[in-house]
Amino acid sequence: MPLAHDWLGLTGRVCVVTGGGSGIGEGIALELARAGAHVAVLDRDAAAAARVTASLDTFGRKSLAVTCDVTSEAGLAKAHMTVQAELGPCAVLVNNAGILRPGALEEVSLETWNAVLAVNLTAYLIAARTFGADMLTAKRGSIINIASLAGRHQQPRSGAYSAAKAGVLMLSKQLSVEWGVRGVRSNVVLPGLIRTPLSAAFYADPVFEAKRTAMIPARRIGEPDDIGNAVAFLASDRASYINGGEILVDGGLDGMLMDLVPRPGF
Repeated sequence: MPLAHDWLGLTGRVCVVTGGGSGIGEGIALELARAGAHVAVLDRDAAAAARVTASLDTFGRKSLAVTCDVTSEAGLAKAHMTVQAELGPCAVLVNNAGILRPGALEEVSLETWNAVLAVNLTAYLIAARTFGADMLTAKRGSIINIASLAGRHQQPRSGAYSAAKAGVLMLSKQLSVEWGVRGVRSNVVLPGLIRTPLSAAFYADPVFEAKRTAMIPARRIGEPDDIGNAVAFLASDRASYINGGEILVDGGLDGMLMDLVPRPGF
């Protein structure tokens, strides 16, 4: 599929997406490829990564599936070498890989707590150091970290998830200050309610989906490409003066708290 234009200026740039084998990561990879980028899809599921890269090939850009455990420094270093050899230096990193292990705080084991922090927070730092080295050398680049509304609003009975996502917000801001002066931007995207394979069970019941939809001013559940569009913008030079920022992609859900408070006459 030929590119109609290159408004974002991403043609030929090498973008790395962690957790790109499904859901939001897949949507991000597709939008980056649609914008003309070469995309490396990192995922621990080799078949899922290969499936996504097969669909990216329809855009006529280079793509690469890399099996990787993002919590492993050695694994990410190996992935980095593969991306450099096959596609070239990384210009854009999207930290997206994540897991959820629900449980009340008094019950969640430390093993589970540490596992969630390892994937959802520590891996973001490791990936930034690993792929960010290319950007620091080039004195330009963009890191986009995928957090969650749960990083701004506590999500009860979700174990370490909210704590990890809150950590992502601060990690991204720290990177924006330390590396911004060296030409590398760091920003956060906070998804709201997004329809993915992992959340499919939430929308299997039409009544339940209708209740969720009614909470969102946009009156719809988000799709992975809604996140992909925001990421593609932040990755591009069109966002060159956005650093240390947070973009909510939630249809307005974050602003609905006071609307849920009962008030006489309303």
